[in-house]
Amino acid sequence: MRRSRTPLLAGATALAGLLATTPLQAQSKMAPPPPRSPAGLALIRQADLTRDLYAMAGDAMNGREAGTLDEMRASMWVAEQMRKDGVTPKGDDGSWFQWWDVQRTRLSTVSSSIALNGRPLAIWTEITPTSNAAVDVAGSTVFVGDGRDSTIDVRGKIAVATLLPPTTPLRSTTNTYEYRYARQAITTQGAMLSRRGAAGVILVADSVADIAFDGVWKLQQRGTYDVLGGVPRFSRNAGGGGGGRAGGGGGAAGTRPAPQPVPVLFVRRAMLSQLRTDGQLVDIKLRAERFDYPSVNVIGMVPGTDPTLRNEYVVFSSHQDHDGDRFSVDGDSVWNGADDNATTSVALLAIARSWVKHPSKRSALFIFHGAEEKGLLGSRYHVAHPVVPLAQMAAVLNGDMIGRNHPDTAALLGSQPPHRNSLELVQMALAANMGTTKFVIDSLWDRPTHPEGWYFRSDHVPYAERNVPSLFFSSNLHPDYHTPRDEPKNIDYPKLTRMTQWMYMTGWMVGNAAKRPAVDSGFVLR
Repeated sequence: MRRSRTPLLAGATALAGLLATTPLQAQSKMAPPPPRSPAGLALIRQADLTRDLYAMAGDAMNGREAGTLDEMRASMWVAEQMRKDGVTPKGDDGSWFQWWDVQRTRLSTVSSSIALNGRPLAIWTEITPTSNAAVDVAGSTVFVGDGRDSTIDVRGKIAVATLLPPTTPLRSTTNTYEYRYARQAITTQGAMLSRRGAAGVILVADSVADIAFDGVWKLQQRGTYDVLGGVPRFSRNAGGGGGGRAGGGGGAAGTRPAPQPVPVLFVRRAMLSQLRTDGQLVDIKLRAERFDYPSVNVIGMVPGTDPTLRNEYVVFSSHQDHDGDRFSVDGDSVWNGADDNATTSVALLAIARSWVKHPSKRSALFIFHGAEEKGLLGSRYHVAHPVVPLAQMAAVLNGDMIGRNHPDTAALLGSQPPHRNSLELVQMALAANMGTTKFVIDSLWDRPTHPEGWYFRSDHVPYAERNVPSLFFSSNLHPDYHTPRDEPKNIDYPKLTRMTQWMYMTGWMVGNAAKRPAVDSGFVLR
């Protein structure tokens, strides 16, 4: 991204020196010898991956946003490719599809209103709420400059402030620099004025945040998402006080209900002159609405050849959705998601195509999870309603973004504590890498101290939490992540081919091992 603050990978040589003393290197020495290349490995071809990726991540799919016809179109395309290649459907009622409902909560534009001195302000395009909280607040304004003067009394007032630039480093990726700048500044300054007792906050964009105004309202207008009937996200914290969403009350009987949230509103820079005058009346009525609509997992299977082991499964995992048609960046509003995650989706198609011709002893499942971008919704649903019992899954091999950055480096997340849940599975993956692709393994992104928290942001997590041996293959983030620039033309297709071969070879080892990989004793994901 233009003004990225966290350096990305520079090259394999420098990285290799950093990794020489990591626990992952010690694990490499314990890895089993790689098998001879199976016949199916040669069937994974760069030309097939390139063709499929341009089809899946081209503008015609319109960004494949979850819960839209575009996601359905992509899901049907995936199913059709598996059908043509001879994969067996494993969804509902003999179909390719496992259906489930997205629950969406957003502010209602119809029943919400904001007025300044009796004049209605157009929600989203003129003034945008920055959360989905339903509130009723009326009060008079007080202009506080940039808000740093704590002697100005804002208690019970609508505090109007000019936006302060963020004081902490921005995350290196996700959307544009201006969007990240605006969001972080809004969060920090809104919380500061709320703590001082403001009944409401209006933040006026500075020159940088003004560029992001359309992006902020277009994303905020979407609301928040959950999955009906799925497992909680981050349920590793369940029982520890940290899992699940914050709710109203939640304490013992007789405790006071949670206070009404403080609305934080965001306006364009041009409104500053209107808002400088104190004592203006602001009437805020925000109403939330909730509705459900379908999304889908696409699931195929290749039966195993061994009469006993075919009742166990090696699971290859991806997600077919991305971000859809959003705000425009440099004249382009389609967020194609070529690397995220069409790369792994076409990798699964290539592996499935090969697996049909050369199946392993264990069966193989190919799962394309819907609505990953909305909060791992498809994998959270499938884990609650698996098409085969979780206990019969020998391993989950998930990939997300496997086609960019240095051609000779890759990441294997879930390969070191506290994320590792199966040393034996890690050793298989390392042996597969040594025997085929020979990537330098970046262990930095798998560490709990890494600022991106990358391990917890893809579909292997609900499986790993429930003690299914799980790994996450990635080539990591890059400046085009979650922007319209993540297009097919920017993929490194030779690297994508090698990443696909690595996932294939790891799965092949799992699929044919005499003993399935064991879960580490005492594993608790944290």
